[in-house]
Amino acid sequence: MHAVALNGSPRKGGNTEILLKQALAPLAAAGWTTEFIQLGGTDIRGCRACYHCFEAKDRRCGQKTDCFNHCLERMVAADAILLGSPTYFTDVSAEMKALLDRAGLVALANGGLFRGKIGAAIVAVRRGGGTHAFDTINHMFLMSGAIVPGSTYWNLGFGLDKGEVTKDAEAARNMKDLGQTIAWLGEAIGRCAVPYPVAVVAE
Repeated sequence: MHAVALNGSPRKGGNTEILLKQALAPLAAAGWTTEFIQLGGTDIRGCRACYHCFEAKDRRCGQKTDCFNHCLERMVAADAILLGSPTYFTDVSAEMKALLDRAGLVALANGGLFRGKIGAAIVAVRRGGGTHAFDTINHMFLMSGAIVPGSTYWNLGFGLDKGEVTKDAEAARNMKDLGQTIAWLGEAIGRCAVPYPVAVVAE
């Protein structure tokens, strides 16, 4: 089993990255291969509604000069996708929003690339607005047929300064539980002989 985490924060080594890696640790301990991708601070651009993805149906976006298609390739290859973002004005970072919009559309155009995968949102927040950012990520997962596991609380960690989230003991426990839950769910899905239903897409 393979899990990929994408960090939507442009601040490398910051609170979002710490939370993502806390969630990946139990998966690695359970024998999963894990991958971490730094998305924040890259040149990723937003969806331009060209609908090339619906014409080509090649599991790629028509914009091919930024990092998106590489990120999508790694998401499609994974059994579990963890998307993390800081909270910017009660929502996700611009880089994460670009990924969500384009990944969701390309996945839909190609018959539901995320159906049956495990999807988890993780958010770093200073004080308020984190649940809205959390919902923004989960909306893409839920509209894409992904399976969104629960944990002991919303997947939020509190902190402003770099590394401050390590003082949030509840968040650390929640990230550990989330990783363990994903590992359990992945094993349960792997034992299931019933194929996941194919998405019905209007032509």
